[in-house]
Amino acid sequence: MSETIWIHYARPRPHWYDLSDERQTALKAEWSASAERSKSVGAARVGAYHIRGNHDFETVEIWSFPNAEAAYEHWVRLTIAGYNEWFAYANNIGFGPIE
Repeated sequence: MSETIWIHYARPRPHWYDLSDERQTALKAEWSASAERSKSVGAARVGAYHIRGNHDFETVEIWSFPNAEAAYEHWVRLTIAGYNEWFAYANNIGFGPIE
């Protein structure tokens, strides 16, 4: 199967700001460990960008995965680690390259 691109839009939910700095740091470390696991199986983080203007989200993060299953496993790990409890999000996935 061809390369899979995952586009992840996000913004903190209001209760994220009620967490202590220590708790936020611990959660971010857990999510970072998940990202490192994805990288170990061939994923690459293309970049993360701040969104300006009239948009529902604050950031967009773009990843390249070797296949759709790897992208799905990445998201499952984040969900198990509680990411979706603290951030509102929208995910898009695409396959390529288009020739």
